[in-house]
This record gives sequence, C-alpha cells and structure tokens, in this order.
Amino acid sequence: MPPRRGLKYLPENQSEKKIRASDHTQPRAYSDAAGRAYRAQKRTEREREKPRRPKGSQMMDGWIRSLVEAIHSSPTQAVIYLSGGASQALGWMMSVPGASNTILEVVVPYSRTSMAQLLGKIPAQFASQQTAEEMALVAYNRALKLSRPGLRVLGVGFTGSLATTHPKHGDHRFYLSTRTCDRLWTSDVTLLKGLRTREEEDKVSSHFLLKAIADACKVSATFKSELHESEMPNECEKQFDEDQELQQIIDGKLCMKIYYFSCDTQTPHSERKIILSGSFNPLHDGHLRLLEIASSICGDGLPCFEISAVNADKPPLSVAEIKTRVQQFKKAGKTVIISNQPYFYKKAELFPGSAFVIGVDTAARLIDPKYYGGDYGKMLEILLECKRTGSKFLVGGRKVDGVFKVLEDFDIPEELKDMFISIPAERFRVDLSSTEIRKSRGM
Repeated sequence: MPPRRGLKYLPENQSEKKIRASDHTQPRAYSDAAGRAYRAQKRTEREREKPRRPKGSQMMDGWIRSLVEAIHSSPTQAVIYLSGGASQALGWMMSVPGASNTILEVVVPYSRTSMAQLLGKIPAQFASQQTAEEMALVAYNRALKLSRPGLRVLGVGFTGSLATTHPKHGDHRFYLSTRTCDRLWTSDVTLLKGLRTREEEDKVSSHFLLKAIADACKVSATFKSELHESEMPNECEKQFDEDQELQQIIDGKLCMKIYYFSCDTQTPHSERKIILSGSFNPLHDGHLRLLEIASSICGDGLPCFEISAVNADKPPLSVAEIKTRVQQFKKAGKTVIISNQPYFYKKAELFPGSAFVIGVDTAARLIDPKYYGGDYGKMLEILLECKRTGSKFLVGGRKVDGVFKVLEDFDIPEELKDMFISIPAERFRVDLSSTEIRKSRGM
C-alpha cells in the first residue's frame, strides 16, 4: 500500500526524530493524530494572538443604550458628583453620542480631603443620605452656573460603601440624591453581603444611578433591576414651590433662580450674559433702554436683569417683594435673575465671562479705595480677580450731584482700563431714576 500524501513513514525499528520548524518551510505530520494535534495547536496560538476585551468589559445592554439615548435627548443638563460606586454609569453615558447635551461636569471626590473640599466641610459620615443630598445640592448650584439658557438643570450626588479587597464589618450600601428646581429625591439601598463581586455591586448601583437620572430628566424608558427582593430601596421625595425656592436663595442654599421671560426666541451661541443689576423698584424705560444699547455694543450674549435678594447694607428682600418685582419683568417680557450675591466681585464669580452694565456712579464706587477699607491694593486685587474671570463693565452716563457724567470723567487705574467700556452719551442718556419715580408716587 503506497504511503498517503502529506505523511512521512519511517522504516521499522528506526527511531522517530522530531521535525523542527527550522528544518522545513511547511510543517509535516507523522500521522493523522499528529496532524490533528498540530492544527489544534496552531488554532490555539491564533486565538491567543487575537485582541481580547479587558476583563470585566461587556457590551452595553440594549435597554441601557436606549435609556441613555433618551436622557441625552431630553432638555436637561447635569452636574454629577459620585464617590464609592456607580462608575460604570459614567462610561455608559459618555460612550453614547450626545453626552455633551446632558453632562456639564463630572467629579469623583474619592478621597476624604477631596470630599471635604467639595462640600466645604468634613461630613459626619461619608456614605450617608445627608452627604448624598449635600453633594446633589452643590452639584445643582454648579449646574446653574454652567448650563445653557432655558434648559432644565439637574444636580446628582452618589456615595457608596461597596465590596472591597477585604471583608467589611458594616453593610454594603449606597445613597443617591437628585436635585432640580422643584424636587429633591433621595434613595438608599443595602445590598446582600457576599452575593456579588465589587464589579457586580458597581453595576447594580450604576443601573440605579442611570434610572434616577432618567426620572429626573422626566424620561420614560424600560429599566431592568438586578436587586434581590430583600434589597428594595428606601425612597424619599420633597417638592418645592416657588416661595420655598426663593427662600432657599435668601438663606444662601441656592445661588440663583432664572426667570426666562424673554420674547426673543433666539438662543445665544454662548453662555455669556449681559447683566444689568439693580433693585428695579420700580423697573422703568431707562433700564430697558440701557440694557438694549449695552447688548448692541457687546454682541453675542443673553441680555438679562439681575436682582440680589441679599443686600450689603440692608435687610434681605422678602419672598413677597421678590415676586412683586419679578412680575414687572414678566409684563415686559425680559429675563431676570434672582441671586444671593450683592457684591460685583461675587457676581463675577457667579457669572464668569459676563458683561455687567452699570451706571457711572457705580463705576466710581468700584474704583474708590474708600469702599475697600481705604486699601488701594485690596481694591486693585479684587478688581483684577474680576478681570481674570473674563468680566467686563459697560458704563452708562448718569447725573452725579446734579451734573451728567460719563466714564471718561473718572481716572481708571491703568491695569483696569480695558475692563471698563464707555457707553457714549449720544447713544444713551436717560435722566430718570427709580428713586425719583418713587418720590413722585409718594412711596
């Protein structure tokens, strides 16, 4: 019987020698079994050479992608602060197109020092409902500063204590809170110890975080919970009305509330604001005209009025008084911001990159060391810090001691000159004040 092609037969009683790869261009088999073994070895080698997905990495579930897409399609922008879990949720949200529509900022204050700096204090417990609520409130205030005009704003706080490298004496648990203008929602979940790995606990908490964000965005979508029957969450919700929200501004808990009454349907291309601050008691045509002229000089930006609920040398405004003044802007169809910052250097921090429209009398006080304890250096330091935020001051002329004056009538320090822009008198001059109007009305 002739030998089969491709096989090598050795004479009887002759020892078989191994064929080295270097001996032949193509490997040769001694038998069918040897050939099968060789081919299996090569398949194994090829499999090893294929790029592998990192351990623990999985394709995103279809329902997760659908939920994230719905979140990104909602008119909501969020700041998310999380520590101790739910890390996979960030990957899901960032990997689906449209993340920039939703996410303004993500911070992971993982160390104790980082958490203390975020909250401005050392929390009593790092993984607790109170800490989650405080994180959500800080996140909400941050989102108010970063969000684009007219969009819903969301702050998210998450803190957890999940499985780690060594057994824990306490529970495996996480706390979650979301904050919007009219709602504070909190939840806590205690997980069964030993039921899951750290990665699996992180996945469960990520599912829960994603659902909470979807609920806050008012998105309806399918959600698949992996919680055990005994792991049901404890949930709590608080609703806020307008009065309560304004009181929180007065108390310093919230930094501002924006009333978008503008008749202009065009949204500015930037987050920059053109702000005319004042008490507006009452609002008059001079105010409206001044902001209009300033906006034409500045170009792109959101024109808006601003009232500080807290005053430097007077008692804070009451909720009722704030609402009365807000109604003026509703009738005029103009956007107004209620803030808790009476000082311009604080307003510059609250609205970085903005242009502030002021009267020449206010400009004179800004550059007068008398209002800085007589310290010229302190005045310069504070205003240079305003300059570093990108702030500008547009200055309109006003009567001062019975004489109409403009910016050029005052000596602006050389370092600050490019921060102050004069509104020409030929473009704007209205010899009218709220004080005079109140006097004429006997108020």
